[in-house]
Amino acid sequence: MALRQLSRICTEKEEGRIQDREKDVKVLQQEVEAINGSADKAVEDSEKIFTELIRLMEKRSSDVKQQIRSQQKTEVKRVKELQEKLEQEITELKRNDAELKQLSHTEDHTQFLHNYPSLSRLSESTDSSSINIRPLSYFEDDVTAAVSQLRDKLQEILTWTNISLTVTEVDVSLSQAEPKTRAEFLDYSQEITLDPNTANGHLLLSEGNRKATRSQQQSYSSHPDRFTSYFQVLSRESLAARCYWEVERRGGVYVAVAYKNISRAGMCWFSTPVLL
Repeated sequence: MALRQLSRICTEKEEGRIQDREKDVKVLQQEVEAINGSADKAVEDSEKIFTELIRLMEKRSSDVKQQIRSQQKTEVKRVKELQEKLEQEITELKRNDAELKQLSHTEDHTQFLHNYPSLSRLSESTDSSSINIRPLSYFEDDVTAAVSQLRDKLQEILTWTNISLTVTEVDVSLSQAEPKTRAEFLDYSQEITLDPNTANGHLLLSEGNRKATRSQQQSYSSHPDRFTSYFQVLSRESLAARCYWEVERRGGVYVAVAYKNISRAGMCWFSTPVLL
């Protein structure tokens, strides 16, 4: 009967562990789905933003191209108008030159004096020095320099802007069943030694600083960590996470967990002590 009952208890215990692990697996699966979903969303958002940047650059490029072409038409039109004017003057000058040559051979002085003033006025054409000729690099110096400066700034921004992936680390820890038997508690056992620098002067430490006995005043050296008012002593080891230790005692003894910076003088009782 006892064997059957023990078997049932073990079975229930194993079933409980299986259920706990199944819950852990479900939680981890949810974490995987959350990570994948977050990564997909980040990729989608970044692609959308970079697409907007590309469209903005394409639009700006189109605007600059349109401005260049518009200014090109204006400048070409101005130059062609001046060119046509000069070509007309060349035609008139050639005709005037031919008439002057013909007039120079005439022997009729009256006709020469009558026609020469009008021909001499036509010879006063546009002075070539008044034509403002710009350098051959009409747009390269200004436009190319401005675009190059924009490119350099963008490269600097993209180089120095740290687009880092801030991924929160998933804290995954498998739940552990609460220990119930002494054998299970021993899995978390911690060997404790006492710190002589904290021992009150009426405590005698022995057995490798693992035993404390109330005694007459001891000749301990002065130390800032020593308890001066109550018969107290701290362990040398710090405790973290789940710990288990056993205390063998005679008489009334308080055992408690305390911070290392607990006051050493005056009212400095341990918090939530356990009377053994």
